Amino acid sequence: MRFPHRETVERLRQEYPAGCRVELLHMDDPQAPPIGTLGTVKGVDDSGSIMVAWDTGGSLHVLYGVDECRRVGE
Repeated sequence: MRFPHRETVERLRQEYPAGCRVELLHMDDPQAPPIGTLGTVKGVDDSGSIMVAWDTGGSLHVLYGVDECRRVGE
């Protein structure tokens, strides 16, 4: 996995601040919550992964360049 540029990570942190809500669109993991699951962002790590506390109780990260989510509840 290639790490994103620092500017990309900062943009992701602006777009997905801690406390915002997201909906899972795609996750390439057998333990992934179902598509459409909602969660609360806990932060974005240095690899650009969005750290999410899913409403289903899990906490799998949305991996930069692999998985996909979108902000909801604006």
